[in-house]
Amino acid sequence: MARHLITSAIPYINGIKHLGNLVGSQLPADLFARYQRGRGHEVLFLCATDEHGTPAELAAAKAGKPVAEYCAEMHEVQARIADGFGLSFDHFGRSSSPENHKLTQHFAGKLYENGLVREVSETQMYSQADGRFLPDRYIEGTCPNCGFESARGDQCDNCTKQLDPVDLINPHSTISGATDLEMRETKHLYLCQSQMKDQLEAWIDSKTDWPILTTSIAKKWLNDGDGLQDRGITRDLDWGIPVKRGDEDWPGMEGKVFYVWFDAPIEYIACAQEWVNEGKGDDWARWWRTDKGAEDVTYTQFMGKDNVPFHTLSFPATILGSGEPWKLVDYIKSFNYLNYDGGQFSTSRGRGVFMDQALDILPADYWRWWLLSHAPESSDAEFTWENFQASVNKDLADVLGNFVSRVTKFCRSKFGEEVPEGGAWGTQETAVIDELTTRIRAYEGHMESMDVRKSAAELRAIWVAGNEYLQEAAPWATFKEDPERAAAQIRFALNLIPLYAVLSAPFIPFTAETMLDAMKVDAEWPGDVAQALERMPAGHAFTVPDNLFAKISDDAREDWQQRFAGTRD
Repeated sequence: MARHLITSAIPYINGIKHLGNLVGSQLPADLFARYQRGRGHEVLFLCATDEHGTPAELAAAKAGKPVAEYCAEMHEVQARIADGFGLSFDHFGRSSSPENHKLTQHFAGKLYENGLVREVSETQMYSQADGRFLPDRYIEGTCPNCGFESARGDQCDNCTKQLDPVDLINPHSTISGATDLEMRETKHLYLCQSQMKDQLEAWIDSKTDWPILTTSIAKKWLNDGDGLQDRGITRDLDWGIPVKRGDEDWPGMEGKVFYVWFDAPIEYIACAQEWVNEGKGDDWARWWRTDKGAEDVTYTQFMGKDNVPFHTLSFPATILGSGEPWKLVDYIKSFNYLNYDGGQFSTSRGRGVFMDQALDILPADYWRWWLLSHAPESSDAEFTWENFQASVNKDLADVLGNFVSRVTKFCRSKFGEEVPEGGAWGTQETAVIDELTTRIRAYEGHMESMDVRKSAAELRAIWVAGNEYLQEAAPWATFKEDPERAAAQIRFALNLIPLYAVLSAPFIPFTAETMLDAMKVDAEWPGDVAQALERMPAGHAFTVPDNLFAKISDDAREDWQQRFAGTRD
């Protein structure tokens, strides 16, 4: 039995996320976690809310609530929505947890002891109107690299270039809109990433199986311009983890907090500690410490491409720089962006479908199937209502749903609600077993290598094989001439249903559970396909499930298209 540590990029606390956020990290991570559990492996799947930094402060101010209260409420909201989508986290933690406070301060102390943290006197943007220093995300302006007009003070979301606030053209405060900004001196701590460039480069070069997207972004940041730069790890903010060296105060850093990019990835480890402290697990160290058993763990991270630099450079610099035996990531699966109907998702413009809205109009499995089967792996992808409608109707309703409905209803009408006796499998059934054996092994290979779209395509082909068998065998016609042969055909087709349920569970877990419940069998991964197709012998009782998938009508599609159009960019 293998052991898999799986983490999804932790979402910001500031509001409900859209479908692009979902498919960029949490959903494919859940797919992989469910698959590995289905194969009988031990899995620890962790995620959390990212609660520090300016996004939290700004969102709380907009909501008119204290930031701690706002974060607690939004954590519950995000946890509830994640559960609605079937995201099977072993623990969904919080970066504001006591565990993350202590662990972040511990790492800072170790990095300082190892000469990898230095104090820097620097000038920082100060807003006269706001009466405070402005952290990077409180400042927006035009990107000097690509001309994007809403670049933040730390990074341009359009071209992903790392920035400093002084680089921005026409900067302004996001709090008040004030432009009377001036540079004032303040002291901050910097992580000396430049000292670790060679070590990080050698580590990245050793990951020959990483996706091109992941490696290319890492290399770009590693070698862009003057190479890997030292980066500030503290900020002048009220909300965050107080700056300490372990348990000791840090002279000169009073009133400052750690920068969110520094503490957020550490929450992956702290999340496992929360998991244990809340009584869900019994040993976090065997997953995270290579001196405690984690050397046997395969650690996989899932994230959108904008998070790659922090997970390939900055977080590894923290881990390696500590000099302690922490588990490093083995594989980073990164994704491009999902766009919405000719443009971008936009919270401010009400444009696009957000996770809570999606669950209000259709069950989770409709969304899970479309998002995963169209995952933006090799390039950006685009959600359109026409494509969504076609995929749901053809793949889910016409192929899988139709197969289950036809088989179970025909059996009920001719043989009753139990697997019929009589007849034997012939060349038709043997041919299907051979095809399914080949396809299931291919499906497993794609899932192991985290090729999400290829996995979905192979799974659909497995569903199609059952439909083609049903059409060719035509038990409704056979029954008129040879009821025993028809019984064998239906017995074979019925046994395909739990097989399909187990294979489909990582993609559409709610529907898979419905299928297994109707067939009255437990989930069991198919080793030998022929044996798997004998799990329900003659006389085994089943029930006819309700229609698994309702088709999306043109009227519904047009209504949703209009409802979620928002204001065009």
